[in-house]
This record gives sequence, C-alpha cells and structure tokens, in this order.
Amino acid sequence: MSLLLLALAAGALTGLALGALGGGGSILAVPALIYLLGLSPVAATTASLLIVAVTSFSALLAHSRDGHVRLRTGLLFAAAGIGPAMLGAGLSGHLPAAALTAGFAVVAAV
Repeated sequence: MSLLLLALAAGALTGLALGALGGGGSILAVPALIYLLGLSPVAATTASLLIVAVTSFSALLAHSRDGHVRLRTGLLFAAAGIGPAMLGAGLSGHLPAAALTAGFAVVAAV
C-alpha cells in the first residue's frame, strides 16, 4: 500500500474517532504517524496536535449546530490545559525518542 493511501486511511480513522467520540485522535494518530508513515516521535506528536486540532474543530462545528456544545465549560477546560501543554511541548523536544514513545504508550494504555 502506498504511503499516501496509508496516510489517508489513518487520517480517516482518526477523524472518525474524533467526530464520533470527541477524543482519541492522538491515540490513533501518533502510532500511525510513527509506525506507518515513519515520522520520529517528536515529529509525530507535533503533527498530531495539528491533525487533532483541525479535525476536532470540524467536528465542533457539526456538534455545535446540533446544540451539543457547552462552550464555556470547554473554554475553561482548554484554558486550564494551555500552560501544561506548553510545558509538555517544551520538554518533549529534550527527551529521547524511546522515552517519549514509552510515555505515550503508558498514557494510551491508561
């Protein structure tokens, strides 16, 4: 299977999980980016942030039209995560790839 087809299939599965479940995108995207598309763990986690943000936003629009979005709660939750996300992003660039992958696996398993 070509790299393009693998990328499209993995992207479709990630988008389906995000749209239907509201989460789980990184759990699917990071391993696909590392093991199917050959990205490094740092590059895969970074790409996953963009992938999940864009696909989540598109799902947000659909759920918002249906009246299923609590914007204030979501913004409060997001605001609480901005600092820790920036800290994690800064730290991830200094971790060995094996440690980053193992840490991701632990979080995914939990």
